[in-house]
Amino acid sequence: MLKTRVITATALLAIFLPILFWLPPIYLNGLFLVMIVLAAWEWSRLIAPGASKAAVIYAALCLIAIAAMLFLANVDWDIALLLLATLFWIVGAPLLMSRGTRLVLSSWQLFFAVVGLILLPATWFALVFLREMGLLWLLTAMALVWVADIGAYFSGKAFGRRRLAPQLSPGKTLEGALGGLLLCYLFATLCAVYLPPTVTIFGAWAMSWGWLPMFLMVTALTALSIVGDLFESQLKRLSGVKDSSGLLPGHGGVLDRIDALLPTMPVLVLLVGLLK
Repeated sequence: MLKTRVITATALLAIFLPILFWLPPIYLNGLFLVMIVLAAWEWSRLIAPGASKAAVIYAALCLIAIAAMLFLANVDWDIALLLLATLFWIVGAPLLMSRGTRLVLSSWQLFFAVVGLILLPATWFALVFLREMGLLWLLTAMALVWVADIGAYFSGKAFGRRRLAPQLSPGKTLEGALGGLLLCYLFATLCAVYLPPTVTIFGAWAMSWGWLPMFLMVTALTALSIVGDLFESQLKRLSGVKDSSGLLPGHGGVLDRIDALLPTMPVLVLLVGLLK
């Protein structure tokens, strides 16, 4: 299993790193588009298990939704999309997760289908926007999610006692979440202190609003990354599957890898708009 994970990760890096550092941004945007469309295919498979043709159609609808937004090229529509996604992650997702596995998936399929066509395109637009801001804007924003996950994993292994959401993800603990948050504080501090304040959200936020608001922002983003992870875990449990797909051997599916990005990236872009 470990060997498979390493081989898959190496292959992904061999594709991702050259596109990230050597090719024009449009190629990275294309890679993100492929990633989101595949995630849409997996999303459909989770909310409608067994409907393989519907999953292909749903992925195509996600692609059409993104193309339509690009064709319109209307900033107000883009902001509205990001706001709808943010509203779901702050209000809708916690309410749904409070139902745990008592939720009847068949009764919510249409709702989840519509929500997916908001959340996934919003994430793509957010990633593209951050790349346009600069490479470090994108990398440090995505790295915050990875740091939170790494910190939570090791803190949970070392100190985990109290389960965070036992029905949705028995392996996650309150101690792990707090450990991930502390590591995110450290990461954001290092970015703000050692990188120019204009190249990361952390330095820009600390410079515009002060250190305390910056740490509050990091707290909110870290919490949202956990919400994204737990919400996907809920969908998988309702669907009766362990992974969103087997597209990435040893790692599960694309959605398994980007679940924490879905809430954090759109919110982070909106936060950029609040900078002085």
